[in-house]
Amino acid sequence: MAAAAGLWLAFGFSPEEAAGEPGPGPGPWRLEAGPEGISRLWPAWSYVVVDTGAGLEVRSAGRRRALPGWAEALPSETHLVLRARGAARAWPRAAALRGALRDPPAWSRELPPEPGQPLPLLPGGFATPRPPFFTALPAGLRARSLVLGTEHALALGPAGEVFAWGGGRHGQLGHGLLESEGQPRLVEALGGVPMRAVAAGGWHSASVSEAGDLYVWGWNESGQLGLPCKGLAEERAPEEDTAAGNTKLMPCQEQLAAEDAAFISIQAFPALLDLPEELEVSAVSCGSRHTAVVTRGGELYTWGWGKYGQLGHGNSLSSDQAQRVEHLVAQGLRVEEVVCGPWTTYVRMREP
Repeated sequence: MAAAAGLWLAFGFSPEEAAGEPGPGPGPWRLEAGPEGISRLWPAWSYVVVDTGAGLEVRSAGRRRALPGWAEALPSETHLVLRARGAARAWPRAAALRGALRDPPAWSRELPPEPGQPLPLLPGGFATPRPPFFTALPAGLRARSLVLGTEHALALGPAGEVFAWGGGRHGQLGHGLLESEGQPRLVEALGGVPMRAVAAGGWHSASVSEAGDLYVWGWNESGQLGLPCKGLAEERAPEEDTAAGNTKLMPCQEQLAAEDAAFISIQAFPALLDLPEELEVSAVSCGSRHTAVVTRGGELYTWGWGKYGQLGHGNSLSSDQAQRVEHLVAQGLRVEEVVCGPWTTYVRMREP
């Protein structure tokens, strides 16, 4: 069932900037919507596909092209996979942005006419927005949802179990190793804790339990796990020294040296992340190197890489601590959904 339409805001890297044009700034900016609003969206780095209620539309650098007859999208910078009842097709990105879907597709797969599970899941396997476009799943694996990272995939099983496979050099599979897995493998560290949602970023992963707890694992190079990040601490230390007006070794620098072991570069097992005030999470999404969650109270918290303002805090700072997006609170907006693009964050909310 499609999500209810609502107000969508975005902050971070825009399609205009991807095309080398002036962008709207770090945001938030409002996504234009027709009379029926926008119910869902699927972002890539340089464009976004939206469901307007009247059909899909691809938007890039101020240009909008209708994609009539299609119900779901799976975008990338090389191809766009589209799904409708009875078929899935892939076109090169350039053709899709022109709306040239009468050109022969790069890939095609016939599907049963009945509605299936959401993309990237397809009967018998899953789609990817790059060749080979379709990968079979083991016959015994039944997934109710599946998400794709840059080099890895996560599947959520019917009982809330999590399976992970693909590239693992940054610990993004959660198996405790820095090795790749060719086939789906149960994330045993989450055993006995039913999950309701999973998310895959560039090289990190996250899941939300039925109880609203958040688990994170993988690469923490930009603080995207919300765990202590050495690089960010080293960036903060000189600023603290300057503010103190002291050029000699300050306690903050001494602490960095003494507590080096406390920093997390790679978290190879899922770690329970404590949010401020013991908040419970309803949804999670991962960008390339940032993470965003919606709490059950309708607030948005973000952390990780923030160069393009994708954290929504009105600056370009990165953070290894979960911070509430105060602009939305000040406007009285209740967040209902979050979808991270690689360098962008999209939020759907209820207007006051």
